[in-house]
Amino acid sequence: MKTKSFVLARVLMTLAAVVIAGSSSVFACPMCFGAEETSMIDGTRLGILALLAITLAVQGGFVGFFLYLRKRAKRIADIDLDNEWSELQGGASRTS
Repeated sequence: MKTKSFVLARVLMTLAAVVIAGSSSVFACPMCFGAEETSMIDGTRLGILALLAITLAVQGGFVGFFLYLRKRAKRIADIDLDNEWSELQGGASRTS
């Protein structure tokens, strides 16, 4: 069982980490933090857009592939149903 001092120390360490890491200057690099529009920022934005485009293209390919598989499965099921129906119709005409 945890003692009160251990829990208190853990809470204080968590609080200290939040205070230290909570300032906004920690989250940005010196070049981006307060920098004006430079070619480095433009390049970073273009890189992010390129990565997003590639990700969306790959996901779109997966969606297209699964839609193709669904369409193909429906077509094969329809062909199987037509074949089975034709066999049943052919069998019924031979008995009469």
